This record gives sequence, structure tokens and C-alpha cells, in this order.
Amino acid sequence: MTAERKLAVPLKRDTMTSQAEDRLLQFTRSELFARTFREGMDMVEETAAYLDGPGRDDSKMLGRDDALTYASLSMRLTTRLMQVASWLLVQRALKESDMSLSEARAEKYRLVPEEPPIEGLSFTELSKTASGLPTPLLDLSTRSHSIYERIMRLDRSLYGTIAAQTGNTVADQINRLEIAFGRAQS
Repeated sequence: MTAERKLAVPLKRDTMTSQAEDRLLQFTRSELFARTFREGMDMVEETAAYLDGPGRDDSKMLGRDDALTYASLSMRLTTRLMQVASWLLVQRALKESDMSLSEARAEKYRLVPEEPPIEGLSFTELSKTASGLPTPLLDLSTRSHSIYERIMRLDRSLYGTIAAQTGNTVADQINRLEIAFGRAQS
């Protein structure tokens, strides 16, 4: 293999078709998006109200181990919901023409799967071992995980040709062939 081929870096190509763009814009104008937006933002508000109000009192009544678990779970909850809110706000900005399609497609706006929980910190394990955790926190955590997964599926469905399939799109395959045969454009 020549030095040129070793140094060749595959070109990233935006593979979103006009059909996919139309589908994305239709989604942002749909009742499904409106409901999802309301649900996500309502959950953000509900979580903030709980954590800043009754949740403070609930956390003060916990033992040391449960208090640490409460802190970890509430951080994961708020991080998850901020990512959901950010994604929803990008879609609304796209709908209202405050953001272009190319801006909305940016990698920084894609949701990524959550890191697998550290052993002993999965929701199932926490619910078994931390029976002293407040029910509202556990409920919010469960619901936030559900909406996060739903938004993740929407993100993959709407933007999948850009982010989820990076390295496996037709354009990427063509680019690899061009590199292999020495025809890649610089």
C-alpha cells in the first residue's frame, strides 16, 4: 500500500436526502412532535419542582448510602432530561425556521446512548437495594428513561443517515472504494 493511501482520510458526506429532509420537517410540524415536546418540557418542569421542593426534604431524611444513591440518581435524571430538552428545542427551532436543516443535523445535537450504568447503579439494582429512595424520584427516573429512549429512537429515525450509520452509509462505502482504487478526492 502506498503512503498516499495510508494517509487518506475518508471524506464525510452528508447523506440526508431531500426526502429525509421533508420527513424531518413534516415531523416537526406534526401533532406527535407537539405532544412529545409538551411531555418532555412538562417532565423537565415537574422534575425541577420536585428536586427543588419536596425532593430536598426527602433527601434530608435518607441514610448515608441512600443519600448518595439519591444524589447519583438525581444527577443522571437531570442530565438525561437536559439532553431531551435540548433535542426538543432544536426541533422546535427547525420548525420555526430559527435554525437551518444543516445546523440541526450537526453531530453536537444528536443523542447518544447513555453510558451503561456502573455495576450496582442500574435502575433495577438501585430499586432493589435502595428501598428507602423516595417514590417520586424513582417514578421520575423511570419516566425520564422512557422518554429519553423514545427521543433516541426518533433521533435515529430522523437523522440516522447522518449519525447512527456513520461509517456504514452508502456514501461512506463509495468513499472507501474510491480510496482503495486511488480515486479519492482531496
